[in-house]
Amino acid sequence: MSYIGKTPTSVPLTSSDITDGIISTAKIADANVTNPKLTSGSQQNFRNIVINGDMSLAQRGTSASGLTNSAYRTCDRWYITLTSFGTWTASQDTDVPTGQGFAKSLKMDCTTANGSLSSNSVGIIEQRFEGQNLQYLKKGTSSAVSTTVSFWVKSTKTGTFICELDDNDNTRNINKSYTISSSDTWEKKTITFDGDTTGALGNDNGYSFRVLWWLGAGTDLSSGTLQTSWGSTVNANRAVGQANIADNTSNNFYITGVQWETGTTASDFEFLPVDVNLGRCFKYYYKTTEGTTASILLTGGIEGTTTAGVGSFSFPTQMRATPTLSFGSGIRFYSAGTGTITPTIGENRCTTTVMSCKATITGGTVGQAGYVYRGASDGFLVGDAEL
Repeated sequence: MSYIGKTPTSVPLTSSDITDGIISTAKIADANVTNPKLTSGSQQNFRNIVINGDMSLAQRGTSASGLTNSAYRTCDRWYITLTSFGTWTASQDTDVPTGQGFAKSLKMDCTTANGSLSSNSVGIIEQRFEGQNLQYLKKGTSSAVSTTVSFWVKSTKTGTFICELDDNDNTRNINKSYTISSSDTWEKKTITFDGDTTGALGNDNGYSFRVLWWLGAGTDLSSGTLQTSWGSTVNANRAVGQANIADNTSNNFYITGVQWETGTTASDFEFLPVDVNLGRCFKYYYKTTEGTTASILLTGGIEGTTTAGVGSFSFPTQMRATPTLSFGSGIRFYSAGTGTITPTIGENRCTTTVMSCKATITGGTVGQAGYVYRGASDGFLVGDAEL
């Protein structure tokens, strides 16, 4: 209706002006509630680029000791780099921040100290990524998006630590520092990185990118000026100011709740169902279950010739690339035709979906059934397609 006289001044409504129950579902038109309005343009499902950020899965085992070199250890998808950096035990631990929903953390425990680092010393925890999974970051374009890394960390060592984004395809990086303020106390850290308008990532299944958490660095990697904006990688500028957590055997470092997502703010950690998390990890590394019970069937087989028994095994999900196969010493092939057991598995072949292995037998019958089984507690099959 029209007003008589002067139009009243507009006054914004606040929550206190609206009585409870006045606005109901029935009073909101369907067309007015749209997905963009609910999500504010952010990715809601699978927004965490990091896999196994809650450290809940550890197919390789829950602990590995005497570590002095670089490899994937314990928690799935987490690569540990060690060069002239003392000796360490890596473990999946139950020490977690209270009330946050986490059950596991990744722990690094120093067992042999190195208080005087060599120029090339390195200690890093990192996760690596395929370029095809990062195309929505729009890296290398004028529309490159900012991203935010958030995580929970605890250490006996206080001081300055470095988190780095590293573009492996274009040899570019950006580094930010954070502070561990209180010894032996869980602290949440949030770090935002600008998008990079230079250097597109390969749209394939190759190793294009990684996020790194530094534990220590020699002068080759810390003697310059910290590179806090994107640029060509200069090693001396990567870990400037980084504390040396290897300087005492009382030192340790825990991390969990790791999330990397688009945008300039950190959302709550994205917990995934166990089966979904497993499937994402199986793409890179799959290991049949170990155990103390022997004589567990792993897959059927056949006597392909009089001297060869073959077994095939399908991976639970398609792997990133054709994996490298390995076998525990407890794997056996049972030849039904001869009733004999072959204690070792030899030649093997595979694709991204199926692996096969061959055992040398004696007196077999072509076409006779057999099977591959776990003949001892260390009997397992592994397909490794990590980056």
